[in-house]
Amino acid sequence: MRAQLSFVLQAVVTQLLIPRADGPGRALVLEVMIPNAAIRNLIREDKIHQIYSTMQMGQGVSGMQTMNQSLYSLYARRIVALEEAMGRSPDPLELKTMIETRAPVVVGGGVATG
Repeated sequence: MRAQLSFVLQAVVTQLLIPRADGPGRALVLEVMIPNAAIRNLIREDKIHQIYSTMQMGQGVSGMQTMNQSLYSLYARRIVALEEAMGRSPDPLELKTMIETRAPVVVGGGVATG
């Protein structure tokens, strides 16, 4: 079953709408996993716990991003408030570390700092 899934899976997208800090409305938080050869192999070998780190590294190359990377990008661009980002994070400690180290933010193919 895992082998079949690894071959047919095209993408996994998780979406979340959270209140904007810069005005009315909501901002889209987006987690994207696009199965590359490494992720397909992890699925086949039942090493699901390693997919997250592969997604973290695949942001610039394949368009993947984690929920925390998306939250950080929105926070760094002042679109969402810190409290909102931390409250919606699946791993608040990781997000806090990203904010404290001012990790680069990928915006429209370019890199900006928060």
